[in-house]
Amino acid sequence: MNREIFMELLRQREFKAVRSVLNVMNAVDIASLLSELEDKELTITFRLIPKEKAADVFSNMNHSMQTYLIEMLTEKELREILDDLYMDDTVDILEDLPANLVTRILDTVTVQKRSLINQLLNYPEDSAGSIMTTEYVDLRKHTTVAQAMAHIKQVGIHRETIYTCYVLEKRKLIGIVTAKDLMTSEDDMLIENLMETEIISVSTHDDQEEVARLFAKYDLLAIPVVDKDDFMVGIVTVDDAMDVMEDEATEDITKMAAMNPSERTYFETSVFAHAKNRIVWLLVLMISSTLTGAIITRYENAFAAIPLLVSFIPMLMDTGGNCGSQSSTLIIRGIALHEIEFKDIFRVMFKELRISLMVSVVLAAANAVRIMLVYHDVQMALVVGLSLIATVIISKLIGCVLPLLAGKIHLDPAIMAAPLITTIVDTCSVIAYFSIATRVFSL
Repeated sequence: MNREIFMELLRQREFKAVRSVLNVMNAVDIASLLSELEDKELTITFRLIPKEKAADVFSNMNHSMQTYLIEMLTEKELREILDDLYMDDTVDILEDLPANLVTRILDTVTVQKRSLINQLLNYPEDSAGSIMTTEYVDLRKHTTVAQAMAHIKQVGIHRETIYTCYVLEKRKLIGIVTAKDLMTSEDDMLIENLMETEIISVSTHDDQEEVARLFAKYDLLAIPVVDKDDFMVGIVTVDDAMDVMEDEATEDITKMAAMNPSERTYFETSVFAHAKNRIVWLLVLMISSTLTGAIITRYENAFAAIPLLVSFIPMLMDTGGNCGSQSSTLIIRGIALHEIEFKDIFRVMFKELRISLMVSVVLAAANAVRIMLVYHDVQMALVVGLSLIATVIISKLIGCVLPLLAGKIHLDPAIMAAPLITTIVDTCSVIAYFSIATRVFSL
């Protein structure tokens, strides 16, 4: 459906035609289309969405749209949406709402659902418990396949997934059965003869990033969550794991760019919030950069004797920063994928040392040729060449060590990314450059 045609139908108040369009559209596409509407149009259009699709559309909306609709919808309309929302989606929405709207939602839902919501909200942030849903299909081991299929038909519409079913005994997880196994087995076969007992599960307090990593490792569609007493309390589904991966990747990217992470989208975040997220790191990096300036000032006599020395400072600093960023990016990625651990620090340093020697020799040779062709100065070529070798080695070692040290002291390795490493490397490269220059030129 062409967006312009849809907007024209809405402007002309052809609500019957709008409803027909919404009836055949995918829920995700509807949410995307609604994000382009004004507030008044949003409320009108949302009420035209078929009831069986409204909750799905609502869960795919951004935070500001959800907040606005919760304020505008009637108690009856809100209750209908909340009844159809899966528990994990409801909790995700509540976590970002102001207190008055949270109260309104909790007053709207049933006592049983309110109790479950409060239970999920009490789990630590970024834990498996905070992203799980309590809506899953549970079976008993003495049930037959035919009985299990009948049970799924009865309750499946209210469960987030039916592709994996969980066999419980006194609330404890003893096995899992896939929908494929049920559909391809004889009706009279018992579940205990069909179930898989090699179970991958997580605890309610496990880190959500570790949970997401299990999905990638074992190609799971859902993973069961158990409490400290090994009672099954919920499942984490693959869509929630993908959201976690996206959030963690976004957080790492913002930290690597020397910004405080924000959970809101670019346009949802205010100008003030953007500035606040960036200014702290910029101040820290700016103040730390003054150290480099102080070091350069100490060598004023060298500048006076050989002014040409100044022209190579930007090149050395940029090369050092780039080399450090390359190493830190690869190490941070290795840490995130559990390919590199702190115990590997000396192996990593030795490898980066060999890489830096190869890289630096090539860069030094290229600069020596350029200096000889332009300035015909052997001593300057020697100074810049040796400085490049020292700078590249130092920057690559710093770039690989700092993320590993950050992880060891339980900081996010992404903090030790390009901006911070560049600032440190700038200082080291200037010190190396002038130390070599003063010795070669006897200044």
